[in-house]
Amino acid sequence: MTEGFTKKRFEDLAEKSYRSNCFTFTPFLNENELSEFYEIKHISPSEYTIFGGRENADRVMVRFGNPDDLGYVEDFPVKCIKIEPVSKKFAENLSHRDFLGAVMNLGIKRAEIGDIIVSENEACLFCTAKMSDYICREITRVRHTAVSCTITENIPSECTDDKTETEIQASSERIDGIVSKVFRISRNSCIALFKEKKIFVNGKSCENNSYVLKENDRVSVRGFGKFIFKYIKGTTRKGNKIIIIEKF
Repeated sequence: MTEGFTKKRFEDLAEKSYRSNCFTFTPFLNENELSEFYEIKHISPSEYTIFGGRENADRVMVRFGNPDDLGYVEDFPVKCIKIEPVSKKFAENLSHRDFLGAVMNLGIKRAEIGDIIVSENEACLFCTAKMSDYICREITRVRHTAVSCTITENIPSECTDDKTETEIQASSERIDGIVSKVFRISRNSCIALFKEKKIFVNGKSCENNSYVLKENDRVSVRGFGKFIFKYIKGTTRKGNKIIIIEKF
């Protein structure tokens, strides 16, 4: 992590919060950076909060500081911008890459941008509060499509993740078997993902392919998607477990 957040930088923010009696915030973190944070043993969960502007966000901030100790609460400096075509009739087929590219072309650092949720050529873009006005003012076009940008107080329903509850059958709750079933990939391909550190459980990098999933464990597989292990519904006649997962 030569360019991302290191353990030392996390520790410095935690120390500043403690010594100055104030909240401190990281920029938006990717999964690897968040996993690096979770490896720090001496920071108590009561001393930080994690949020990315929406439920189950991929890119999140860490806020250091305990409201009970500080005596006040400071909101996360996150804003949600809705970007939509001026004329839907003449809009191109816009993708996540198109919206991200429009932002990056402004010279904004990736750490200033959170999740981008795309739905029918519209997007909800999460960003740091200090960049929100600039983004709204400067982004007038995505590719060749004229767009308008609005800071929203509430996240539009069309910009939330669609969750699909489904059931799979597996011999056990081992993560490799579950990932293989959910994303329909071979066991060998699944093992390779663990070796490449592309699988995360509850924000932490997971290299143990025999890890046993528990209820409400959140699994993210880079390049494939994410799901929540909900519960075991029952067993089949052959002894396999019927498992309910929520994929999004």
